[in-house]
Amino acid sequence: MPINLKRVLLGGLAAGVVLNIIDFVVFTFILGDRMRADANAFVPGLGDALMAGSPLPNILMNLIIGFLLVWTYAAIRPRFGPGANTAIYAAVLFWILGGIFNSGYLVMGMMSKGLWWTFAAVYLVCLIISSIVGASVYKEEGVVAATV
Repeated sequence: MPINLKRVLLGGLAAGVVLNIIDFVVFTFILGDRMRADANAFVPGLGDALMAGSPLPNILMNLIIGFLLVWTYAAIRPRFGPGANTAIYAAVLFWILGGIFNSGYLVMGMMSKGLWWTFAAVYLVCLIISSIVGASVYKEEGVVAATV
């Protein structure tokens, strides 16, 4: 059965909005000062410059990640079945890949170990929540729900 692209877009939009809301709260109120301090310790003024930049690239990136999360969920759903567990599998895949891609910040000293692991834990929760939200919107075309 082909992937329902309309539902991937709707679910991806929902997941992306959730990612953006959580990112805003986390990076504005919870980790923002720590991230600025670590970046400024790495290169004086870097954290201030990063925090002063436009949020648009991050907003767009979160929307793209939301779409890809739901697309991945839809792709693995036939093998693992519909539901939250499959959405969590997709989220964990993205979390592992994100950890690999962002490990450079830790290796080059731009983030302390404590901040990196805190960010990793927060991002895992963020991905799981947004993946479950996006997956709850996704439905296969032509599938009639069975009544039990």
